[in-house]
Amino acid sequence: MAIARGRAQTTSGSKYLQQLCKHWGHKFEVEVSENRGQVRFPSAVATMEASADALLVTIETDDKESVEQLKQVVANHLDRFAFREAPLPFKWSATEER
Repeated sequence: MAIARGRAQTTSGSKYLQQLCKHWGHKFEVEVSENRGQVRFPSAVATMEASADALLVTIETDDKESVEQLKQVVANHLDRFAFREAPLPFKWSATEER
């Protein structure tokens, strides 16, 4: 299993994760609350958590290629919803493998 963790500096993390989950909820299974959201893509699960100053994203999948692709998808979609702040400084940690 490959796992990537990312952080985007923003005070609007809760708003953005709700927008992302609503957007992806038309195609994928989604769970969302005020400060946490989870999207089940066909090849991965993305979990988002909002703190006071950031949006934290964890992507888990069976292969490293899907992780790299989804990192870009999440960052691009986030920038669309955060257009007033875009591009958000999204920082990813090294992809872990289990």
